[in-house]
Amino acid sequence: MNELMLAAALACTPPAWADTEWVRGEVVKLDPERSRITLTHAPIKIVKMAAMTMAFKVKDAAVLAPLKVGDKVRFEVLEQDSELIVQRIEAQR
Repeated sequence: MNELMLAAALACTPPAWADTEWVRGEVVKLDPERSRITLTHAPIKIVKMAAMTMAFKVKDAAVLAPLKVGDKVRFEVLEQDSELIVQRIEAQR
């Protein structure tokens, strides 16, 4: 029975890499208190979004600590409940 439940749960769970994409951008604003970052970004192909400047929620506000406004970054986004969430972000220094 437990094996059946585990198999069903795994079948319903998308792989961790599903629906994610690395995108290049530049930091415009940091708001760690609200777990948000504003980025000017390249097109995001997985959601057919044109390049623009917009605020994103981040999975973990701690990833914002090493960043500063003006940093060139690459970030990985995941669409969750119709919202784009930054999963990982790296400064490109």
